[in-house]
Formats: sequence, C-alpha cells, structure tokens
Amino acid sequence: MRKLSVLGALLLTACVTINIYFPAAAAEKAADEIIKDIQSITPPKQELKPKAGLTNWEIAAYKLLDSAINVVISPAQADGADLSIDSPQIRQLRATMATRFATLQTFYAAGLIGIQADGFLAVRDAASVPLKDRNQLNTLIAAENADRQNLYQAIANANGHPDWATQIKSTFAASWVSNAQAGWWYQSSGTWKQK
Repeated sequence: MRKLSVLGALLLTACVTINIYFPAAAAEKAADEIIKDIQSITPPKQELKPKAGLTNWEIAAYKLLDSAINVVISPAQADGADLSIDSPQIRQLRATMATRFATLQTFYAAGLIGIQADGFLAVRDAASVPLKDRNQLNTLIAAENADRQNLYQAIANANGHPDWATQIKSTFAASWVSNAQAGWWYQSSGTWKQK
C-alpha cells in the first residue's frame, strides 16, 4: 500500500511539472530587430511590381480550391514561441540607445571602440584615443553598457522570466557582432578582429 502511495505521489508530481524553455529563436529575432532599430539600419524598400493579373473567375476558382483543401486538411498554425519586446522601459531604453548611437558610430568607424565577446563595448586601445575625447568616450561606453544590461533585464521581466536575462544577454552578444558594420571591431577568442 505504501509503495502505491509513493508511486501515486510521483505520478501526480510528474503530471504537474511544466518545463518552460528559453525561446532562443525568438530571442535572436528580437535582438536583431532591436539592434537594427537602434542602429537605424533599414533595408531599402522595393516596390513590388504586379505580375500578370488574374481574371475574376480565376481568383474565384483559387478561393474555392483553397476552401475545399481547408475542409479536407485543416490549416496548421505554427505555435512558435514569441518574446515580448514592448514595454515602456524597453521603448525608453531603445530610444536612448538610438540617440547615443550617432555619437558612438564615429568611434566605431575610427576603430577606437569595439564589441567585446559579452556584447558590451570597450575601448580597444586607450592610448589611441585623443586626450580630449577620453572622458566623453568612457562616459558613453559606461552609459551604453548600463543600458544594454538594463535592456536585457527589461526584456526578461516583460516576458515574466527575470531569470532569462543571462540568456538574453548571450543572444544579444552574438547579434551585436553579426549586426556590426564593415570595419567595426569585435572580440573573438580574446583577440580583436575587424569585420
């Protein structure tokens, strides 16, 4: 009887356990979207040229065929994980980072700063930074790194999983490098490389 009680308790516990996995693909997509928005990289809009038009009866026939197929085969809905990237705090951080990017871009282009392996910014060679720019650059880097860390935590909080901040940071680290412009520096395996 006691074995049955223990087995029953284990089965009940097993039924209640819910595993929530970090949505890595959604995080990558969100990271790319946010980074491109901050860096104002927008792909050129391409006008879609209409192809040969279909007649009204052809359109009606395709709609009828589509309806018939949906009756026989139910349409599948992808239930992929999604990651919320919209909250007042996230919007504020994105706006602040986008404003700061204009100034940071000149330092990126000059090769004075680079993206570390953890996704944070760093001065590559302090001696190469003009003395008059050092204080400004250090202030900019500190503010940017603080906002990046706050952004990761805000995204984790907005999704109800504050414990995801480390995984979000890791995902963003890779995305900062992949979204870097040609000529920018990034750290890989402890050494600086130019993209």
